[in-house]
Amino acid sequence: MPADHLIFDWNREAGDESPARGSVELVDETLRDGLQSPSASCPEPEEMLRLLRLIDALGIDWVDIGLPGAGPRQARQVERLAREIASARLRVRPVCAARTVEADIRPVVEISQRTGVRIAVGAFIGSSPIRQTLQGWDRARLVRLTEEAVRFAVREGLPVVSVTEDTTRAHPKDLRALYGAAIQAGASRVCVCDTVGHATPAGTEAVVRFVAELVERENPEVRIEWHGHEDRGLSVANALAALRAGAHAVHGCGLGIGERVGNTPMDVLLVNLRLLGWIRRDLSSLPDYVAEVSRVVGIPVPDRYPVFGRDAFRTGSGVHADAILKALVRGRTDLADRVYSGVTAADVGREQVLEVGPMSGAANAVSWLSRHRLAATPSRVEAILAHAKAASRILGDDELARAVIEADEAATGPVEPPIPPPPDSRGETDAPARP
Repeated sequence: MPADHLIFDWNREAGDESPARGSVELVDETLRDGLQSPSASCPEPEEMLRLLRLIDALGIDWVDIGLPGAGPRQARQVERLAREIASARLRVRPVCAARTVEADIRPVVEISQRTGVRIAVGAFIGSSPIRQTLQGWDRARLVRLTEEAVRFAVREGLPVVSVTEDTTRAHPKDLRALYGAAIQAGASRVCVCDTVGHATPAGTEAVVRFVAELVERENPEVRIEWHGHEDRGLSVANALAALRAGAHAVHGCGLGIGERVGNTPMDVLLVNLRLLGWIRRDLSSLPDYVAEVSRVVGIPVPDRYPVFGRDAFRTGSGVHADAILKALVRGRTDLADRVYSGVTAADVGREQVLEVGPMSGAANAVSWLSRHRLAATPSRVEAILAHAKAASRILGDDELARAVIEADEAATGPVEPPIPPPPDSRGETDAPARP
């Protein structure tokens, strides 16, 4: 029986079978908003091009390629990325961030004209009372800036995303005025931002529904985007809530990098969208995307990071290992992937790994021996478990190899020196004994 038939999915019972607007668009912010992480190093130009190609390979719809109004260096980077999109005929569509002023939008126009690539303008402006008070802004000024900036970009032939910063703490009257002015001036998209990670899923649904009703009145053709942050640890849940409430597109960054503790992790978001059936695309290249983001910005993937961390499909528990091993003995890798995992490892190019530690049982020892092509004799299993129960952590291959050698020497005398096995599923080479 297929694994899906052995799982009663309460998520689908709850109505998670489809987003409100049908198909889901994705906007990757790694190359712009993600680089605002205080821990990130700025990638070299060639590294940015590699990331751009990986983003395209994942079928992501839009990519933020920078804020050229920030200075000459940023403008050069944006132009190089735009030229790569054109020359490599990438499918991903570019967007550039800009303050909602003509001076920031003009460099986007000029780069678009030089490269022949139509670049959307993501024009952002603060909207919450706290921002207005600190900056000395009033609603009339914000509306005027919005109208002038959007009209300028539209006259130059570029699509505009009207982005209100701190939307999730803004007053409805201000949002109605700002989005209304932007749509009337020609904006084809609006972006609802949880800039400081303030929203809960319920709050996300409330603000997105409010904006969706406003858009329906002003121009139903305008598309709604959601941009979230991870400050309360709710960014993925909020992105899904936004889609249920009426958003067409959601933003994210590779590895969740970004300002403070980061943005919505694009990789984890993609996995959740796939599990819900909201997207149907090949995610086998997703580990490469995560690894490359980690490498070029100098931020390690935490061991406990969902799906792509070292521990994601790794267990030292005897009960868990026993169930997984029984599935593998039956040749049911699909069941092994699902019995103690909410994510199918094979879908992202990974597999279950059974480790040996103080919480382990015989199944862990048998699995380790089998993985290293060693016979699971009672003496070897007993020796491994004796070492494991005396330990305070997961044991390494060298330690387990010594336990096997000791067991074999006790039974037969000295054995051959250890030799390394083939690389494991992560492409690393361990060096246990293989008597």
